[in-house]
Amino acid sequence: MARSRVESGKSGKKAVAKPRSDNKRKKTRKETYSVYIYRVLKQVHPDTGVSSKAMSIMNSFVNDVFERIAAEASRLAQYNKRSTISSREIQTAVRLILPGELAKHAVSEGTKAVTKYTSSK
Repeated sequence: MARSRVESGKSGKKAVAKPRSDNKRKKTRKETYSVYIYRVLKQVHPDTGVSSKAMSIMNSFVNDVFERIAAEASRLAQYNKRSTISSREIQTAVRLILPGELAKHAVSEGTKAVTKYTSSK
Protein backbone atom coordinates (compact mmCIF):
# COMPACT_ATOMS: atom_id res chain seq x y z
CA MET A 1 0.00 0.00 0.00
CA ALA A 2 1.50 3.32 -1.10
CA ARG A 3 1.51 6.08 1.47
CA SER A 4 1.10 9.71 0.62
CA ARG A 5 2.26 12.63 2.68
CA VAL A 6 1.54 16.30 2.68
CA GLU A 7 4.38 18.55 1.53
CA SER A 8 5.23 21.53 3.65
CA GLY A 9 4.22 24.61 1.72
CA LYS A 10 1.25 26.72 0.74
CA SER A 11 -0.22 24.52 -2.00
CA GLY A 12 -1.35 21.65 0.24
CA LYS A 13 -0.98 19.13 -2.62
CA LYS A 14 -0.07 15.56 -1.76
CA ALA A 15 3.14 13.95 -2.97
CA VAL A 16 2.75 10.26 -3.71
CA ALA A 17 5.66 8.22 -2.41
CA LYS A 18 6.91 5.39 -4.63
CA PRO A 19 5.99 1.98 -3.24
CA ARG A 20 9.18 0.15 -2.26
CA SER A 21 9.55 -3.06 -0.35
CA ASP A 22 11.62 -2.58 2.81
CA ASN A 23 13.86 -5.62 2.35
CA LYS A 24 15.10 -4.61 -1.14
CA ARG A 25 18.26 -2.53 -1.37
CA LYS A 26 19.48 -0.56 -4.32
CA LYS A 27 22.27 -2.48 -6.06
CA THR A 28 25.59 -0.69 -5.61
CA ARG A 29 27.37 0.18 -8.85
CA LYS A 30 30.70 -1.50 -9.48
CA GLU A 31 33.07 0.69 -11.44
CA THR A 32 35.21 -1.19 -13.95
CA TYR A 33 37.43 -0.49 -16.95
CA SER A 34 35.44 -2.91 -19.16
CA VAL A 35 34.08 -0.25 -21.52
CA TYR A 36 37.55 1.18 -22.12
CA ILE A 37 39.17 -2.25 -22.49
CA TYR A 38 36.48 -3.14 -25.03
CA ARG A 39 37.05 0.10 -26.99
CA VAL A 40 40.80 -0.57 -27.19
CA LEU A 41 40.15 -4.18 -28.27
CA LYS A 42 37.90 -2.95 -31.09
CA GLN A 43 40.57 -0.46 -32.22
CA VAL A 44 43.23 -3.19 -32.35
CA HIS A 45 41.11 -6.20 -33.44
CA PRO A 46 37.66 -5.07 -34.70
CA ASP A 47 36.41 -8.63 -35.34
CA THR A 48 37.47 -10.10 -31.97
CA GLY A 49 35.23 -10.48 -28.92
CA VAL A 50 36.05 -11.00 -25.25
CA SER A 51 34.50 -13.31 -22.64
CA SER A 52 33.30 -12.01 -19.28
CA LYS A 53 36.01 -14.07 -17.54
CA ALA A 54 38.72 -12.55 -19.75
CA MET A 55 37.25 -9.08 -19.16
CA SER A 56 37.35 -9.70 -15.41
CA ILE A 57 41.03 -10.72 -15.65
CA MET A 58 41.85 -7.63 -17.74
CA ASN A 59 40.01 -5.43 -15.23
CA SER A 60 42.02 -6.94 -12.36
CA PHE A 61 45.22 -6.38 -14.34
CA VAL A 62 44.43 -2.69 -14.98
CA ASN A 63 43.52 -2.17 -11.30
CA ASP A 64 46.76 -3.88 -10.21
CA VAL A 65 48.97 -1.77 -12.50
CA PHE A 66 47.10 1.39 -11.45
CA GLU A 67 47.65 0.62 -7.76
CA ARG A 68 51.35 -0.15 -8.28
CA ILE A 69 51.97 3.09 -10.19
CA ALA A 70 49.95 5.14 -7.68
CA ALA A 71 51.82 3.61 -4.71
CA GLU A 72 55.23 4.19 -6.33
CA ALA A 73 54.32 7.77 -7.30
CA SER A 74 53.14 8.40 -3.74
CA ARG A 75 56.43 7.07 -2.37
CA LEU A 76 58.41 9.29 -4.75
CA ALA A 77 56.41 12.35 -3.68
CA GLN A 78 57.07 11.51 -0.01
CA TYR A 79 60.81 11.07 -0.61
CA ASN A 80 60.98 14.49 -2.24
CA LYS A 81 58.83 16.09 0.50
CA ARG A 82 56.02 16.91 -1.93
CA SER A 83 52.33 16.79 -1.10
CA THR A 84 51.17 16.58 -4.72
CA ILE A 85 51.65 13.77 -7.22
CA SER A 86 52.44 15.38 -10.58
CA SER A 87 52.94 13.89 -14.04
CA ARG A 88 56.67 13.77 -13.26
CA GLU A 89 56.13 11.36 -10.33
CA ILE A 90 53.79 9.23 -12.47
CA GLN A 91 56.37 9.13 -15.27
CA THR A 92 59.17 8.10 -12.91
CA ALA A 93 56.94 5.47 -11.29
CA VAL A 94 56.13 4.02 -14.73
CA ARG A 95 59.86 3.89 -15.58
CA LEU A 96 60.55 2.05 -12.31
CA ILE A 97 57.66 -0.43 -12.54
CA LEU A 98 57.40 -1.34 -16.22
CA PRO A 99 60.28 -3.17 -17.92
CA GLY A 100 62.42 -1.67 -20.73
CA GLU A 101 60.61 -1.04 -24.02
CA LEU A 102 57.18 -1.19 -22.37
CA ALA A 103 58.15 1.72 -20.09
CA LYS A 104 59.36 3.78 -23.07
CA HIS A 105 56.08 3.25 -24.94
CA ALA A 106 54.02 4.00 -21.81
CA VAL A 107 55.94 7.24 -21.17
CA SER A 108 55.54 8.41 -24.78
CA GLU A 109 51.79 7.60 -24.78
CA GLY A 110 51.38 9.34 -21.41
CA THR A 111 53.22 12.44 -22.62
CA LYS A 112 51.04 12.47 -25.74
CA ALA A 113 47.86 12.20 -23.61
CA VAL A 114 48.94 15.02 -21.26
CA THR A 115 49.84 17.26 -24.24
CA LYS A 116 46.46 16.56 -25.87
CA TYR A 117 44.65 17.33 -22.59
CA THR A 118 46.48 20.62 -21.94
CA SER A 119 46.01 21.81 -25.53
CA SER A 120 42.24 21.12 -25.38
CA LYS A 121 41.79 23.31 -22.27
